[in-house]
Amino acid sequence: MNDTTPEIAEMVRERLMSLPNATRFIMGAAMFDAARAMVIASLPKDIPTLELRHRLFERLYGEAVRSSGD
Repeated sequence: MNDTTPEIAEMVRERLMSLPNATRFIMGAAMFDAARAMVIASLPKDIPTLELRHRLFERLYGEAVRSSGD
């Protein structure tokens, strides 16, 4: 779903692209960290670390983690 007009989308893009590369990188890393924290908060608290990592990967990247035997 996209409810943003093309003019506003272009304005936002221009403003973001006018920022220094390092600033844009830091913003992206911060957004990823926030998304990761939200996914972790939504998962059961008592799952083993390996299962947590698998579920986190699936939620962030959209596919199951394959074991080395697959």
